Amino acid sequence: MPILRSGYGRTGVSLLPLLSNSRLNQVIMILLSLRKLLALGLILPAISIPAAQTNKVASAKKEDPQPVVIDAGAVGGPPSDAIVLFDGKDLSRFRGQRTPEPKWKIDGGILESTSPGGIFTKEEFGDCQLHVEFATPAVVKGEGQGRGNSGIYLMGRYEIQVLDSYKSKTYPNGQCGAFYGHNPPLVNVCRKPGEWQTYDIIFHAPKRLADGKVQEGSFTVMQNGVLIQDAVPVGEKQTAAAPIKDFAEKGPLYLQDHRNPVHFRNVWIRKLNTGSQTEK
Repeated sequence: MPILRSGYGRTGVSLLPLLSNSRLNQVIMILLSLRKLLALGLILPAISIPAAQTNKVASAKKEDPQPVVIDAGAVGGPPSDAIVLFDGKDLSRFRGQRTPEPKWKIDGGILESTSPGGIFTKEEFGDCQLHVEFATPAVVKGEGQGRGNSGIYLMGRYEIQVLDSYKSKTYPNGQCGAFYGHNPPLVNVCRKPGEWQTYDIIFHAPKRLADGKVQEGSFTVMQNGVLIQDAVPVGEKQTAAAPIKDFAEKGPLYLQDHRNPVHFRNVWIRKLNTGSQTEK
């Protein structure tokens, strides 16, 4: 390789006399290597971001509204922005399915599904976060769908199944934790009969668009702290045996009576906005 004999820096002063021939060869080899890498796109030239653009990004971040501050409450308990539907005292937020007043029993702060008929919330909900604690009967009677059966219907139309599925088999999309008739749970995490279990449900309601089509909603469900439904789609058609048939933007929460004495406690719900909840 030829040796570079002349050359000047930006100051007009020759830099080459300061380097030996062997050192110059090394510099030339490095420069040629860098040139090849640049041509192949394996390295990029330095790009400077104009200060005005950087300031614009920083300004946008400063202008973002602050999220609303809420108190998370005790573990398993309702956060400060939740609506407590049942706290062990009364059913003032519910109405009966077949009677104006709900007939379900309350004993020692525990609600028991009692025939005839289920119960609806008086208030209607769309997108929401729901927490429910339940226990199937400690004394096991029946098999399959006849064992500790109830259901939690969002908007009175879409059911997450309640069932004693502890060492008890039934059809997969009808067992405990199923989006009934649609999606079986990812895993069976049922506790023993009589033991308390939890559902934490994130529900996004399907919505009718301007062109008449329905935008799917979704269910995400945690049972006993374990993910069992992962953003499964919810369409226009209601679950089998749903008490509300007609499509609507909102609807009541419905707890089903299936002629089994299932227990409930600590039921609360949070309304979810379509965007972030921010301070006003």
